Amino acid sequence: MKIDTHQHYWRYQAAEFPWINKGMPALQRDCMPDDCANDLRIAAVDAVVAVQARTMVEETDFLLNLATQYPQVVGVIGWADLASAELPHKLAQWRMHPAFKGLRHILQDEPDVGAWVNAPANNQGVRALQEHALVYEVLVFEHQLPSVISFCGRHDQHWLVLDHVGKPALRDWHPGTGRAAIWREHLRELAAMPHVMCKLSGLVTEALGPDAVALPTRAVNLIHACFDDALSLFGPDRIMYGSDWPVCQLAAPYHKVYDMAETWASATLSPAQQTAFWSGNAVRCYKLTSPSLLT
Repeated sequence: MKIDTHQHYWRYQAAEFPWINKGMPALQRDCMPDDCANDLRIAAVDAVVAVQARTMVEETDFLLNLATQYPQVVGVIGWADLASAELPHKLAQWRMHPAFKGLRHILQDEPDVGAWVNAPANNQGVRALQEHALVYEVLVFEHQLPSVISFCGRHDQHWLVLDHVGKPALRDWHPGTGRAAIWREHLRELAAMPHVMCKLSGLVTEALGPDAVALPTRAVNLIHACFDDALSLFGPDRIMYGSDWPVCQLAAPYHKVYDMAETWASATLSPAQQTAFWSGNAVRCYKLTSPSLLT
């Protein structure tokens, strides 16, 4: 069984996606489960966790509706204002849907990440999530990792998930700069927390620009080296496969992202560890129980 723990879906409206710019024509269109279904079938990926892409409360209901329509969507990480007095009511409503697994905020776009993670109301919201055994996903760039270490440390009552291996800026990694060592040390601090999982996802767009026409060997080697570091630090029981489709298409089509992960996993992980990477860790983290996973 294989689970892609990181896909996005949307009906494209420019005003709702300020992070999609004119240099991203591949994303300036509707991206729905049917658009990736054939790629999933070829890769023998059985199920998907859908992750928020819009900072609006309608996003969670939109994704849960998709989970109702598409049996391959077995989990949803939505969005909500963690500081809102309405959060307990919304959580009670969403928890009625079996696919609702947690929330995420596009923290990487906050002008002051430290201020956001230290805001008492936001921390209260994360505590409310964890009280209901719901996941919170952490999305930051490499240079923002120090700002979230204490935040992750104090929210230890349920799983936190680090998206995209902390988004290392692979395009800027050059010999002698020390960037890799700094990223690795921050990752080490997060990996020391046993309640933090790590998604091996999203790295093709960090390694290549939107005008990429192929995956050069250097990029593949850098990505595999990051996977090696994540495995060494988090261990085989706290890493998960994710494609970051359709965003990955800015640098590589789905099959190349999948092939990179499959090549690495086959060469590096034991059979039992491959099972954990492809599905077991995701089932445990998100408490996935969809009938589509049991057939």
